[in-house]
Amino acid sequence: MNFTYEAGPARVVLRPGAAVTATAHEVERLGLRRVLVISGARGADVARRVADSLGPLCAGLHDEARMHVPAQVADRAVEVARETGADGCVAVGGGSATGLGKMVALRTGLPLLAVPTTYSGSEMTPVWGLTEHGGKRTGRDPAVLPRSVVYDPELTLSLPVGLSVTSGVNAVAHAVEALYAPDGNPLVSLMAEEGVRAMTSALAVIAERPSDLEARGRALYGAWLCGSCLGATAMGLHHKLCHVLGGTFGLPHAETHTVVLPYVLAYNAPAAPEAVRSLRRALGAEDAPLALWNLAGRLGAPRSLARLGLKEADLAVAAERAAGQGYANPREVAVEGVLGVLRAAYEGEAPGAGESAGAAFDG
Repeated sequence: MNFTYEAGPARVVLRPGAAVTATAHEVERLGLRRVLVISGARGADVARRVADSLGPLCAGLHDEARMHVPAQVADRAVEVARETGADGCVAVGGGSATGLGKMVALRTGLPLLAVPTTYSGSEMTPVWGLTEHGGKRTGRDPAVLPRSVVYDPELTLSLPVGLSVTSGVNAVAHAVEALYAPDGNPLVSLMAEEGVRAMTSALAVIAERPSDLEARGRALYGAWLCGSCLGATAMGLHHKLCHVLGGTFGLPHAETHTVVLPYVLAYNAPAAPEAVRSLRRALGAEDAPLALWNLAGRLGAPRSLARLGLKEADLAVAAERAAGQGYANPREVAVEGVLGVLRAAYEGEAPGAGESAGAAFDG
């Protein structure tokens, strides 16, 4: 056995009611006295509750987070953090709020805390993203990893089932790619398999009983594990392709991950047999790509890029951009193969599995 594993320094609190009972303690534990609360407009009400719970520790509420973190939005948030004299930030919401908080942390050096209200898992990673000049670029920096993460299942009770499902599958994508990442290791593989198992089982319950607090908590547990996997390993074709689709064509983040994941997994399956075996165990299914595709359909999530608004003429452009970037992937990334994946995801037909399915993407 030969591997390297480095754990992030984040602290995790997971319990019902923690958003308003534990956030102030986490802020004080870090020695902070004036934190800026960051959210999107849609989650401003929840963010206000967290801000109110902080009392004099709150320097203000900035609710201008937007999907894919546009550069001008990041510039404004940094300006507000400096104007308010904040010595830290608390991101309350989904990936957009967390992403904006990360950019403030990256540019100012202020410590970040996160109070997630969705299941994307991005709060557990040192990965940042920024959209400018018609494209999305990402990077890694330990400065953007939240120092504390407060998971409160009660905050996700109002998350619609549709968004719960796509957010959860977004997290599953982190674990899937970690299973075949070149810098993976046994511990990450264990977390990835358990994260997929926890998240997919929780989503099935949430779809039937949205107010099930236990299932909501299990989904946050799954998000924690899946996000930690992404934080510890390199991203492959799936994430790079979703970044192109989101940053260039403005497709919604979680929904895009949900649509693309089964097809990228089917493409990579012939070159990642160990990953496929882990996913079979986690999903309780012989055909992992098909199981993920069926899960999305059964829970009412979108299954085609056409449904998300992508035009057929955009497929070639997206394939060129995704294939033109350098990143690790278990199977060679060429324009023809990426175009095959995109075309299948655009049409939304059921993916295959095994070597014959992988070969089908080569055209």
